[in-house]
Amino acid sequence: MRALVLALIFPWLTLTASPLAAQATPAAETQAELPDVPLPAELDRVLRDYERAWNAGDAAGLAALFAEDGVILQSNQPPVRGRAAIEAAYASQGPGGSLRLRAFAFAVSGTVGYVIGGYGFGGSRRDAGKFTLALQRAADGRWMIFSDMDNTNAAPQARKPIDAPHPAAAPAARS
Repeated sequence: MRALVLALIFPWLTLTASPLAAQATPAAETQAELPDVPLPAELDRVLRDYERAWNAGDAAGLAALFAEDGVILQSNQPPVRGRAAIEAAYASQGPGGSLRLRAFAFAVSGTVGYVIGGYGFGGSRRDAGKFTLALQRAADGRWMIFSDMDNTNAAPQARKPIDAPHPAAAPAARS
């Protein structure tokens, strides 16, 4: 019975592990970026207003693009909820810079929608990272950001497991 289980599991592990191994190859890292998609004007406005406020270092202007109970989810930062907290978070990040946003997917249905895209800085046409904006249509018809989640394209840093004991804290062996 054990041999039968191993005979069934081994091919499954081989098939499922190969796509994971392929993701770590240099070829996957140099893969072409997703192409831009044109946005409807009302969604494009959200991206352009975000760029303008970011580039001006206007934390209040950025926060005004969010729903009252909106959320930002930035890399290596805890979640931030609410316009006032969002404004404070952006203000603490200092002046903006030459942010460039582009979309490579979007959808809307009724009063909700999303935009998925890439971001970069300066004159570079390569994306430094990617984002997902969850959108909510306000009572006045304007699209507001409910959630802004972004992360960088940089390679992740190696981390120690959280629950790993510190070597100095390990008990001494008894004889």
